[in-house]
Amino acid sequence: MATSQPKAVVVGTGFGVLTHLRALRAAGFEVVALVGRDPQRTAQRAAKAGVPHGLTSLAAALALPGVEVVSVATPPHTHAALVLEAIAAGKHVVCEKPFARDVAEARRMQQAAEAAGVVHLLGTEFRFATGQAVATRAVHAGLIGEPRLATFLLQVPMLADASTEVPTWWSDASQGGGWLGAYASHVIDLTRHMLGEITGVSAALGLVSEHRWTAEDTYTVHFRTRNGVDGVMQSSAGTWGPPVFCSRIAGTRGTLWIEGDAVYVADRSGQRQLDVPEDLRNPPPVPPDFEPVTAYDMMHTMGTDLGPFTKLFNVLRARMTDRTAVSDPAAATFADGVAIQAVMDAIRRSHSERAWVAVESVA
Repeated sequence: MATSQPKAVVVGTGFGVLTHLRALRAAGFEVVALVGRDPQRTAQRAAKAGVPHGLTSLAAALALPGVEVVSVATPPHTHAALVLEAIAAGKHVVCEKPFARDVAEARRMQQAAEAAGVVHLLGTEFRFATGQAVATRAVHAGLIGEPRLATFLLQVPMLADASTEVPTWWSDASQGGGWLGAYASHVIDLTRHMLGEITGVSAALGLVSEHRWTAEDTYTVHFRTRNGVDGVMQSSAGTWGPPVFCSRIAGTRGTLWIEGDAVYVADRSGQRQLDVPEDLRNPPPVPPDFEPVTAYDMMHTMGTDLGPFTKLFNVLRARMTDRTAVSDPAAATFADGVAIQAVMDAIRRSHSERAWVAVESVA
């Protein structure tokens, strides 16, 4: 049974401190420990954030009295060991995306969580971002008829400068990241949540910038869904010039697109902006009180993800006391993590084989 202020442990001193820790507190959790690899950095960040324990051992954190939740915000190649350790200790777990290095690793975490009967959620916080939530609800309500065509484009200069410092999981393909893991995992989740399961892909991964990485800064993916949607996901973090954004769904009776928190629809009656229901609004961004070190840190210094993540942790807290508790938007679980990973595995295989690849069914 969860306490009035359940105790949580955050693993990860980057995004874990910038967002997870603050969102847990906003959702009514008491963060009792911060776990990191570097003793000095962990102790300093724990002290600055007012966390009682800065530790380098998850086992030591799990041994603290009353801990019920572990929030994992570390590189993807470290997720499985940390998540399985937390589950073995009977703790509820929230794990960042990308969930794993491959679908087999993702399945092990899902199966362990389900066998242990713990609450398990995936850090796809953009489901709770206002624009995405409004658009998904509108598509599900049939506002544009049956979806037929989807376009998701993003080009930003964030990594265009070859001197840009990033976490190693962004640059090393063996660590399960790259721009595909860092960003496309969110787009895959949006597609699945809004439009249904992706059944096949044709993809190319590459480097536009001058970085000498084994992982990509750019991807192009043609996909199809079980529901008959044909779509394209393309993004690059290595292109100079002004940003390019496009999230657009065309259906049998209209077209919908997202511009930040605003969602627009065009159909035979004209063009209009959709109203935002009160339950899909988020509070104004609150920037963290930490100096950014890497480009990854810079992405989260505006605080725009705090509101969505707080809603995610609110779902966690509700399910700790009532496993049947539902949310709208629906929070992603480890089952979603496995499904997203299956799509990413297919994308990487498609790039390697230069062929259309069917996505493995994981249901």
